[in-house]
Amino acid sequence: MDNLTICDRCGSDACYVQEVSPEVTNYLCYGCGFLSNSLMTEGSEFLTLQAEILPELYKDLMITDEHGKVWMPNMVNQPDKGMVFAQGTNRSEWRWTGVKAVPVKEKEKKKYPKPGKKNGYYEFRMDMSTAKYFEEKDFMEALEYIGIFQA
Repeated sequence: MDNLTICDRCGSDACYVQEVSPEVTNYLCYGCGFLSNSLMTEGSEFLTLQAEILPELYKDLMITDEHGKVWMPNMVNQPDKGMVFAQGTNRSEWRWTGVKAVPVKEKEKKKYPKPGKKNGYYEFRMDMSTAKYFEEKDFMEALEYIGIFQA
């Protein structure tokens, strides 16, 4: 089942729901940019393991909805388009950052090797000089900035 529904975090009508299995359902809200799934509940082993590798800001921004699901900011990394991620110092001082991908020039390829690939190099890199900042409610604008909605 893939479906758009009302987000339990922000109330937007742009929450994409995807049933992965009878036990796991993913939630990604394009309104607020946060995600959750049926395994991400307070005190769950799954959430504990996820939290171990998350940046402090992402842990600080986690919120539990009235149904017990824990929501955290999404991070989008589309190698040929760019990245969108939460950036800031704490819950009250953060925003979305969009960074565009640019082609790696032939003379720079050796700076961008693919791990485990002999003579394999990335074709694109993230160009931090293109960083653009978006307010909390502007996640979709950040995705649009890096070209996610373009073919």
